[in-house]
Amino acid sequence: MFKHLLFGAGMVLASATLGAQSQPDSLRDQHLKTVDINARIEQIERLPETQGGFLWSGKKNEVINLQNLDANIAEKTPRQIFAKVPGVFVYDMDGSGNQTNISTRGLDPHRGWEFNIRTDGIMTNSDIYGYPASHFSLPMEAIGRIELVRGTGALQYGAQFGGMLNYVIKQPDSTRKVNWETINSIGSYGLLSTYNALGGKIGRLQYYAFYSKRVSDGYRENSESDYDGQGLVLKYAASKNLTLGAELLRSNYIYHIPGPLTDAMFNADPRQSSRSRNYFNPEIYVPSVSLEWETGPRSLLVWRASAVLGERRSVMWDRPANIADTINRATFDYNARQVDIDAFNSYTTELRYLLHYHIGSNTSTLAAGMQYINNDLHRRQLGKGTTGSDYDLTIEPDAWGRDLHLKSNNIALFVENKFQITRRFSLSPGLRFESGNSRFIGSTTYYDPSELENKIEHQFPLLGINADFVAGKNHSLYAGFSQAYRPVILKDIIPGSILERTDKNLKDAYGYNAELGWRGATGGFKWDVSAFMLQYNNRLGSVSLEENGTFYILRTNIGNSLTYGLETFGEYGFEIADKLRCNIFTSTAFFHGRYQDAAVRSGNTTKDVSGNKLESVPDVITRNGISFKMRKWSLSGLYSFTAETFADPFNTVEPTATGAVGLVPSYGLLDLHMSYLIYNNMKLRLSANNVTDKQYFTKRPTFYPGPGIWPSDGRSVVLTLSVKL
Repeated sequence: MFKHLLFGAGMVLASATLGAQSQPDSLRDQHLKTVDINARIEQIERLPETQGGFLWSGKKNEVINLQNLDANIAEKTPRQIFAKVPGVFVYDMDGSGNQTNISTRGLDPHRGWEFNIRTDGIMTNSDIYGYPASHFSLPMEAIGRIELVRGTGALQYGAQFGGMLNYVIKQPDSTRKVNWETINSIGSYGLLSTYNALGGKIGRLQYYAFYSKRVSDGYRENSESDYDGQGLVLKYAASKNLTLGAELLRSNYIYHIPGPLTDAMFNADPRQSSRSRNYFNPEIYVPSVSLEWETGPRSLLVWRASAVLGERRSVMWDRPANIADTINRATFDYNARQVDIDAFNSYTTELRYLLHYHIGSNTSTLAAGMQYINNDLHRRQLGKGTTGSDYDLTIEPDAWGRDLHLKSNNIALFVENKFQITRRFSLSPGLRFESGNSRFIGSTTYYDPSELENKIEHQFPLLGINADFVAGKNHSLYAGFSQAYRPVILKDIIPGSILERTDKNLKDAYGYNAELGWRGATGGFKWDVSAFMLQYNNRLGSVSLEENGTFYILRTNIGNSLTYGLETFGEYGFEIADKLRCNIFTSTAFFHGRYQDAAVRSGNTTKDVSGNKLESVPDVITRNGISFKMRKWSLSGLYSFTAETFADPFNTVEPTATGAVGLVPSYGLLDLHMSYLIYNNMKLRLSANNVTDKQYFTKRPTFYPGPGIWPSDGRSVVLTLSVKL
C-alpha cells in the first residue's frame, strides 16, 4: 500500500515538475500547494491467491502485520498478537516471551505442534514424525508479519490438522546500504530486553542481521528466564529472474521452571513455587538455502533446503505438585534429578512449481511440488543427574535409562489446480500423497525389547478442494475441505517420564477440515465470518489415573472427536474529529467439541466418554478492542474472555489432589496500550497487561512441564523505545 502511494506521489510530483519546466516564467514562479499523503498499514490482511510457489485461493487465512501493532511484543503475549484472529486458544507455560503455545479449532496448543510452523517458508518443527513441537523461538521484534492458514490448506504444506503458521522476518530498507534498528524494553518482574538489527542493500545483495537478548525474573518464584537469539538473512539477485537466498537463525533460552501447583496452593498464593531445581533449555539452529526462479512470464520455480539442528535439554525433579522436593533423610541431601536431552537432526528439501495458464479467456493456476524429509531424533532420557540446585546436565557414567534414535524419512508429492470457471468463480481440487517410515534403534528401560515397535510405516493420500466466489466488488465467499493426518509420534509410543504409561495398541489419527465463509469490506467496515467442522479420528490423549495408590498418566487413543463452530471477525473504523480516528473490532469464536465413540480405561473398568467435552476446548473465546489514533498518539484497549474448559476426557469438575485434573475456570483479561511517535524514526510504547491483576491459569497439563496448575502472569507494565536510523 505504501509503495503504491509513494509511487503515485512521485509520479504526481514528476508530472508537476515537468509541467512547470514547460511553462512560461510567470507560471514557473508560482508556488505549489503542500499535499499531505496519509496511509494506514492494516493490521489484518489476507494472503494473495499465489505467493512464493504456494496457492492460497479459497483458503481461510489471516496476515498479521506487526508494524504498529498495539501489543506486548517483547514478551510475545499471544492474546494481543493474535487478537484479531478468531478462535486462537492460548496456553501459558514456558515463562514470558520464551515460547508461543497456541491452537485453533479445538486442537492441542502444546508448542503449537498441530501447526506446520515455518519461518520465511522454512519448516521449524523440531521433528515432524518424532516430536512435532517447535522449540525454535524467534524474537517477535524480528518479525514483519505472521501468516496463518487454516487446515483446509493442508495439501500445500503438510498433513497437519491445525494449518500453517509462517513467521516472516522483516525486510531491510533496500534504498540504503546500511540502516539500523534498535528496540529496547523494560518492565515488571525484572524484564530487560534489547533487539538490534542492521540491514540494507549493496549492489545485488540484500542483507538483514539481528541480535536479541532478554532476561526476566518471572512472575513466580524460581521462574527466571535468560534468552538470546541471532539471525542473518541474505538475498542475492543473480539476474532479473533469479534470486538466491541463505539464512542462519538461532534461538536459545534457559528457563527456571517453578513447578506445578495444586488448587490449594494456587488459591493461597499463585506466585509461589513448588520446585527450585528444575530447568529447561532448548538451543536450536535453523540454516537454509533457497532459490526463486521465474522460468517464464507465467511460471515460477521455488526450491528450499533447510535443517533444524540443536538440543532440547532439561534437568528436573519430576513429581506431581502435591509431592514436595525435600531433603532425603538418609543422605541429608536432595534426591537426584532426572536429565533428558533430545538432539534434533531434521533435514527438509522442498521443490515447488507454479504455472499460470489460459483456458479460454480465463487464467487458471497449477501448483505442484515435492517435499523430502530425513530426520534423526536422538533421545536420551532418565539420566541420573546431580542432587544440586543449579542448571547442571551432569549425569552418572553410563546412567542413561533410555538411549534411542528415531530415524524417519518421508517423501510427499502434491498437486493442486485452480480452475477459473468463470470470471468470478474458481475451483481448486488437489491431492497430496505421503510415504515414509520411522525406525527405532537403541535401548530403553521399563520396556521389553520385544514389545518395542522397530518400524512404523507412514503411507497416506490426502484429498482436498477449495472454492472461491467473488460476490461483489469488495466481498467474496469461500469454502474448503481437506483431509489431515497425525502420525503416532515418539512420545506417544515411549513415555518421557516414570509417571507416564502408554497404550500398546496406538493408532494414527486422521480426519478432515471443512469450512464455509464470507469476507469483505464496505465503507469503514470489514468482516470475515466462517463456519467450520473438524473431524479428528483416533484422537490421542492423556488420562490421569491411579492404580493401587500410585499416580500415573496413560497415553492412549481416546476415540473420535468432532469440533464445529463459528469464527467471526468484524472491524469498523471511522473519523471522530479532524485527524482523530477510532477503530472498534470483535474477534469471537464459538465451539462445540465433543468425543464420539470414545472410551477410557479407569482402573479395572472402561468408561464411555462419548458426548463429553474435549479438553481445552471452551464454548467461546472472544477478544474485543477499541483504539484511538491522533497525529502522533495512539491509545487502545483489549478485553479477552475464554470460557471454562475441562482437563480430562471424564470432564472432572472437582480437582484432584495433584491439581492435574479438574475444571479450568473461565477468565477475562484487560490490556491497555499507549504509544507516542517522538520523531519519524523514534517511538515510545507503554503496555499495561492484565490491568485488573486477574489470577488465572489456562490449562492443566498432564506432561511437561509437570501435571498440575501453571499460573499465568498477573498485572505487568512494559515500556518500549524503538529507534530506526
